[in-house]
Amino acid sequence: MDIIKVFGTNLKEYRNKIGVSQEKFAEMCGLHRTYISDIERFQRSISLGNIQKIADALEIETYMLFIQNDSDDIED
Repeated sequence: MDIIKVFGTNLKEYRNKIGVSQEKFAEMCGLHRTYISDIERFQRSISLGNIQKIADALEIETYMLFIQNDSDDIED
């Protein structure tokens, strides 16, 4: 398991599920759009504080961003 890929993939899927752009989501988190883009493209490691900001903006438990899904879709 590549945790950076799992996290980035889950972030993108959850973000798309709530229907917001990277720019809007970055505003929701208090982060920069390119930072979100880098995470979703597996180009950046992320601090624990920023992981929490992302989970809070998505309104999910933090651990859910680390669960490797067998399917391409996030389940409801």
